[in-house]
Amino acid sequence: MDKPWLKSYPAGVPAEVRTDAHLSLPALLESSFARHRDRVAYRFMGRGVSYREVDVASRALAAWLQARGLRRGDRVAVTMPNLPQYPVAVAAILRAGCVVANVDPLHAPRELEHRLRDSGARAIVVIESACAALQEVLERVPVRHVVVASTGDMLGRWRGAVVNHVARNVRGLVPAWKLPGAVRFNRAVADGMRQRWTPPSLGPDDIALLQYTGGTTGASKGAVLLHRNLVANVLQCEAWYAPLLGRMPQGEQVVVVGALPLHHVLGFGTGMLLGLHMGACGILVPDARDVGALLRSLRGERFHAFPGVDALFRALLGHPEFDTVDWR
Repeated sequence: MDKPWLKSYPAGVPAEVRTDAHLSLPALLESSFARHRDRVAYRFMGRGVSYREVDVASRALAAWLQARGLRRGDRVAVTMPNLPQYPVAVAAILRAGCVVANVDPLHAPRELEHRLRDSGARAIVVIESACAALQEVLERVPVRHVVVASTGDMLGRWRGAVVNHVARNVRGLVPAWKLPGAVRFNRAVADGMRQRWTPPSLGPDDIALLQYTGGTTGASKGAVLLHRNLVANVLQCEAWYAPLLGRMPQGEQVVVVGALPLHHVLGFGTGMLLGLHMGACGILVPDARDVGALLRSLRGERFHAFPGVDALFRALLGHPEFDTVDWR
């Protein structure tokens, strides 16, 4: 069959990719964790988080979810900015056999309620700055298990305590909230370490993700993405990167700027899943709208890829500190 678009492919990009090596996202993640255990998976606020840490924490959280009665196909919402806890939570949900339902942490209560009811989420992993909104709607949604994450959860005891204090008491980023029965992220992980994790039996046609649209033409709709959809997309992106990756020095780790929100599908695919598959290191940026802070976080960094959108690049180019970053 004629495929005229192949004439526009860069040299070295294949016409097709094989997707049968990984039948599900957990299978793809297990392979990545085994191959890249000693590499740094993410850098955030000056701390590196290894693939081993992501593996261990997500397996424990998966066990915690299963111990609460969550089973294959159950929906679990995640509403968090770009923190190391986000990929841990996503990996845990998938490894528990459940379906990820992405929710913007900046949603108003009305929007949050719609997505939780529409997805049928039985559990949620939520950043504490969004807990006040969750408190307002919790009685009207199917959520029965709440895991509350704080910004500093994976920064170590002392640094994490300082970061959380500043977020809560100095910058005023955490409105007062009360959610009886909610469990802190680190507590859920610690409890899960003592519980049994049962690897789920998942196939290519099982649902992996409910990715919600922006709602510009009415109510936001959850696009249903299967495991085979997302595995294929990861392998397609890897194939497209291949010519450039082949020019890198042997053994050099790919570094990716994680400025796009990971709860958006572009950030989810290119900022998290692709990076995990390739053994890349992601520089996590929790709020790319603060362009000055974004540029300061990139000073002294050497990075290879910066997935983004035109509005973000336009804001970067127009900022007076643009030239303080090494863009080579």
